[in-house]
Amino acid sequence: MTRTPIALALALMASQLAFAQNADRQFEGVTRAQDTLEIATSDGRYLIRPYAANIVETSFVPKGERLDSASHAVVLAPGKVAASFKDEGGRITYATEGISVVVDKQPFRISYAYKGKPLVAEKRGYAKGAELESIEFALDGGEALYGAGARAVGMNRRGNRFRLYNRADYGYGKRSELLNFTIPVALSSRQYAIHFDNPQTGWLDFDSRRDGTLRYEVSGGRKTYQVVAGDNWEQVMDGYTSLTGRQPLPPRWAFGNFASRFGYKSEAETRAVVDKFAAEKIPLDAVVLDLYWFGKTVKGTMGNLDWDRDTFPTAEKMMADFAKKGVKTIVISEPFVLTTSKRWQEAVDKGVLATDAAGKPFVYDFYFGNTGLVDLYKPEGRDWFWNIYKGLKNGGVGGWWGDLGEPEMHPSALLHAAGSADQVHNIYGHDWARLIAEGYKKDFPNERPFILMRAGYSGSQRHGMIPWSGDVSRSWGGLQSQMEIALQMGMQGLAYMHSDLGGFAGPVLDDELYVRWLQYGVFQPVFRPHAQDAVPSEPVFRSERTKVLAREAVWLRYAMLPYNYTIAFDNSRNGMPLMRPLMFVETDPDKPFDRSTTYLWGPDFLVAPVVEPGATRSEVYFPTSSKVWFDFHTGEAHTGGVLEVVKPEDAHIPVYVRAGAFIPMAKVAQTTRDYNSRQIDLHYYHDASVAASSGKLYDDDGETADAHAKGMYEIVRFASKYAAGKLEVGFETETGKAYRAAERGFVLKVHNVQASPRAVSIDGRAARFSWNAKHKLLEVGVPARKGQAGKVVMSL
Repeated sequence: MTRTPIALALALMASQLAFAQNADRQFEGVTRAQDTLEIATSDGRYLIRPYAANIVETSFVPKGERLDSASHAVVLAPGKVAASFKDEGGRITYATEGISVVVDKQPFRISYAYKGKPLVAEKRGYAKGAELESIEFALDGGEALYGAGARAVGMNRRGNRFRLYNRADYGYGKRSELLNFTIPVALSSRQYAIHFDNPQTGWLDFDSRRDGTLRYEVSGGRKTYQVVAGDNWEQVMDGYTSLTGRQPLPPRWAFGNFASRFGYKSEAETRAVVDKFAAEKIPLDAVVLDLYWFGKTVKGTMGNLDWDRDTFPTAEKMMADFAKKGVKTIVISEPFVLTTSKRWQEAVDKGVLATDAAGKPFVYDFYFGNTGLVDLYKPEGRDWFWNIYKGLKNGGVGGWWGDLGEPEMHPSALLHAAGSADQVHNIYGHDWARLIAEGYKKDFPNERPFILMRAGYSGSQRHGMIPWSGDVSRSWGGLQSQMEIALQMGMQGLAYMHSDLGGFAGPVLDDELYVRWLQYGVFQPVFRPHAQDAVPSEPVFRSERTKVLAREAVWLRYAMLPYNYTIAFDNSRNGMPLMRPLMFVETDPDKPFDRSTTYLWGPDFLVAPVVEPGATRSEVYFPTSSKVWFDFHTGEAHTGGVLEVVKPEDAHIPVYVRAGAFIPMAKVAQTTRDYNSRQIDLHYYHDASVAASSGKLYDDDGETADAHAKGMYEIVRFASKYAAGKLEVGFETETGKAYRAAERGFVLKVHNVQASPRAVSIDGRAARFSWNAKHKLLEVGVPARKGQAGKVVMSL
């Protein structure tokens, strides 16, 4: 039966969470104004307002303070959400059709439920200590916790206390408790999230004292949090990214291969590298220039932010030549301006830099030299920085790499226009990405920017940030930590988190490690090998066998472009990450859903990277979400709900496809510029257990900003039905109003067909087909046409 808000509150009372309380806080009154519920207490007031049926925000304003309404994370406006209010003696219930907020008056307690399911309750709630302010919640005994940014401590992060202060961890390996993204959000295995809407430095304690407490501790600022819940993880991801913003679809070339190292020291060397990729027939879409583009030395030149004409004499022509080959040029930049750089005096004269208490540029020493820091929080700093980017963009630069943006060294005494260093530290990288994103919207509104950044905050995805996991060591431990980092960050909205493929730090020549990392990279959001130059990061400079295996990985990456681009489109619409943990589809608590060594790539692939040297066996758990999983390379069937030991192959890592999946693939091109979406190989993984299934292909020009919103797109939807030995596959096309439709053909490749079909027809007419007995593969050519529609019927 349907449960009322009163029944929901009673269900909550019966739970363990009901014992959370704060005996010192006394209820004094309640008022409801428009969409906000205000609870007055002896030490302040609570403001509770829904953003959607499954999102509610709670702010506590201590007595003597004013509400700080400014959020750096939230972009969703509170909606007109239907909510009921009841004041029944000792209890107040404020409920949408999803979330219920229950306020018990004595002892005072605030708790949350979702459709009758208890979620979480404040324990002590807000408290002010000698140095830190805190908000405490009571945790259920069995729930696992995720979030707190980029860390490598294990998928279930409960039991740890995490510092909230973005910081690099040079050369980290299997474990790292503090990295470049410290996001104040906790996600629970009970399918809810609590986002603490305050960027200031502090701690996020995931029950480190083992007393059932989630504790947010902060140096100051807002006492505001949002609770997001859902019936499943898809709804939680949708809610959290609608709250903090969606990731715009990156340019299509961002899904290709990158040439990158620390670093190319001259124009001649850079040209030679690009040419070598073409000669070796290894596809390439971008070349990345580290700090040598603006200076000959690692130290002393940061802040020049202009081409060193001794070593890059014709940089603009070089970039134009690369563009003709379909290769973009990406350059590094940092927010530090050294006193020895060519722009130092200009930055001082224009008031660009953060200051000391006397208003003078704050100058200090760090690894690269004596420096100042661009103040992104005053117009002079923003305008100066953007005009440099704009000039470089007009000269041919195709993408941006923002490094050291934590900022790497950020003295507490340094002052920004928006506050102290500690107050803005965790949003500096976030606002740096915003600067570039907003610059593009103003000056290059039809282009999608590429913004590679090392530090960010809640909601940085809406600025198009492409995060990476920092200076990981070239080690097996370094590889082992990467799946967890990427999966956790995807759950926190930053779905393009990826690693320097092959590892960055250390002069380690390990071909097996390198190949396994690249094979994993096929199924991570960005394929970008990068490392210190003592050992080449580019496959074209590795041993012949290594080169062959790396080439195969790159070719597969390019073949999968139609599928990858489609799941990226989905991410831009609903926030579902590209890499997904098993718990998204496996809800049985007795199953190993907390493992990161096996994960989902989009909704259809199961990936098990090889992360041990000389591995002869790998454990793979096949989720119950599909009754059957097929080996992507051999077609062998595996039963869902089973933990198996499989034997890895040198040529690839274990990868599987769910029964009923549609996988669109393309012919491999040397660059995505030459990608042809007009002839697609459409793989369908048939199994008798699947009565009906669906999939799609998203396509646009790969470069226009907001192409879908502008109607400049096409979506081809696929649907299958199977009954009584007859398999039907239908095509239906949605064409945007501003899209120039062209003919699109398919080769339908149906896997797991045990015998040659008795008949095949397309739109009622007999069709030619081929059947491979060895691979159990049926192929049917679907003629090219505009607005592809029709039906293929196979009598099996």
